Amino acid sequence: MHVMHLIHASRRLTVAAVLFDMDGTLVDSDAAVDRSWLAWSREYSVDPALPLAIAPGHPAADTVAKILLDADPATIAEAAARQLALEYDDLADVAATDGAHELIAALDARAVPWAVVTSADARLAKLRLAAAGISPRILITTDDVPVGKPDPAGYLRAAELLGVAPGDCLVVEDTEPGVAAGRAAGATVAALKGVPGDLGIDGLRRITELMVGREV
Repeated sequence: MHVMHLIHASRRLTVAAVLFDMDGTLVDSDAAVDRSWLAWSREYSVDPALPLAIAPGHPAADTVAKILLDADPATIAEAAARQLALEYDDLADVAATDGAHELIAALDARAVPWAVVTSADARLAKLRLAAAGISPRILITTDDVPVGKPDPAGYLRAAELLGVAPGDCLVVEDTEPGVAAGRAAGATVAALKGVPGDLGIDGLRRITELMVGREV
């Protein structure tokens, strides 16, 4: 098995696999996500500040359930489906985040496996990853696990499919629910956008810079 070493703040970390969040981490879709929630809020007469505050990192159905508190399950499912439909149709400025392709290339060059674990469903994840030009061998979506982030199920499943112990994985996230999921899985978490994590990074290029070689 190939492993990668990272040096961060005088700490040496051995990584056997990297597990990426998608939105806001590998894929720059923040504007599209915000637009979809704004449009959904208008349709459902909801203060848009609510979903914009609580949606990041959570599956759409979980966010909708927290907003439409008095709705029955069927109404929540319909409202969540509508929100996803708005996201499917908005790919105008979706692209890879800065440094994403370079980091993936560096991992592939070192034969370090990687996967994507997202709070999106399979259809949306495939649309956005295709728009960003990213093709993961392993993709875990909300369709693959019984419960989404902050539950660790997605990261545990990805590690299992890669044949790597969760504790030997580096999870890369940009939201608090995602960081909580990675930590609950037992992984070390690199966090973007000032979100508290085990390693604070200002972008994906920073991970590439921290690589110090490969050990077989």
